[in-house]
Formats: sequence, C-alpha cells, structure tokens
Amino acid sequence: MTDNGTTSILFAGVGGQGIVLASSLLASVCLAAGHDVKQSEVHGMAQRGGSVTSHVRFGTAVLSPTIPRGEADFLIGFELLETVRWSGFLKPSGALLVNTQRIDPITVASGAAEYPDGLEEQLRARHRDTVLIDALDIAQEAGNPRAVNLALLGALSNRLPFPEDAWHQGISQRVPPKTLTSNWAAFQAGRAR
Repeated sequence: MTDNGTTSILFAGVGGQGIVLASSLLASVCLAAGHDVKQSEVHGMAQRGGSVTSHVRFGTAVLSPTIPRGEADFLIGFELLETVRWSGFLKPSGALLVNTQRIDPITVASGAAEYPDGLEEQLRARHRDTVLIDALDIAQEAGNPRAVNLALLGALSNRLPFPEDAWHQGISQRVPPKTLTSNWAAFQAGRAR
C-alpha cells in the first residue's frame, strides 16, 4: 500500500488465461467494499497467446489506473516467463504470487528461441515474498482447467481485506452459472495455499 492508501495489483500472463476476468472480479469486490477503483488492461496479441496485463488499483482516492514501475504491491503472475518480464513493476516489499505453468511463446514454439531455464529461482532471488503455486493443478483438481485465474485470485484473497462472502458474491456474478461450483472450488483451494 502506498502512502496515500492505494493498493496496486498487477496481473500478468498470456491471452486465454482469464486475466481480464480475474482483474474485473477483483475490481468489483473492491468497488462493493466502497473503495475507489481504477482498472487498466493491455492486450498484446492476446488471441495468439501474447502478453496480457491488467492493473487494478484501489483505495480512498485513486488518481491513475496504471501502476508505475517499481510500485506494485502485488504481482500475480499467470505464466513464468511473463512474470519475469513484468517483475520490475513489483516494489521491493511487494508480494509475488506466481503460477508455475509454462506456456511457450510463439518464438519458442516455432523453434526460433529456447524457453529460459531457472525462472523460478530468478524470481525467488529477486523477491523475498514469492509464492509459487501450481494453479493449473489446482484448477484441474477442481474440475475446471480454465479456473487457473480463480486459483490465483484465491491465493491473493488471503492478503486483501475483503471477507470470503464478498468474493463468493463477486464470483457468482461474473462466471457462468454452470461453472460456479468448479470456479469456487478452485478459488477455495487457492485460498488454502
């Protein structure tokens, strides 16, 4: 949290991982709790697995929707390489919650480049408060492999001042009714990490 009471959360990953839904859900929970909320998204070639980020800032009076480099309180990484790319936005005292999933970018998939080794170790060395989460495994156990975003949001929810019922209400308003049970199970399992 900054001196003016604003909490800044950066979501980073690749297209198709549910980053926009996760950040929108967080923004709705913050808004329902009476906070001023600003949200900003960047979709870079999202349909082809390109980089996607979303900034969510909440507090008493949020002036800008985007998080300056080095000022994020939380970085929620949906994919290892994208997390490393965006880790410079996390403040030294910030928390990094990262999915251990690897999704090869087009350059790696085409054979033009290699996926770097040692990314988890790099992140741990850079950020004292790093939590590695196998969110894909959590989502699959919950019965919905697409619920990686809810597993990560569950892990984040433990560090934010919102009650569990506010999260449940937000989730039930944002996911299709037929997936509510599996999404909630993924959120709960992430919350238990």
